[in-house]
Amino acid sequence: MATKKRKRSALKRIRQTVRRTTTKQAGRSAARTAVRTARTEIAAGGDGAKDALKAAQSALDRAAKRGSIHKNAASRRKGRIAKAAAKRS
Repeated sequence: MATKKRKRSALKRIRQTVRRTTTKQAGRSAARTAVRTARTEIAAGGDGAKDALKAAQSALDRAAKRGSIHKNAASRRKGRIAKAAAKRS
């Protein structure tokens, strides 16, 4: 069976989706890593907890701005790690 020929607009949409997916995935991954780092710093009670918390909040804001995650989800995660940091200090 022969493969179906795709329209130019469909090929363009595929290219756009691939580009968008990789960009959003990178933002999501960076935010997740920053949150994980902040959580481990807070649990350890080290001096870097405040810096890690700030970095995590920044990464979450960046991810929300670019549409990698929803803005309310970013806000919720920021609140949870801030609450955990306040509880530890």
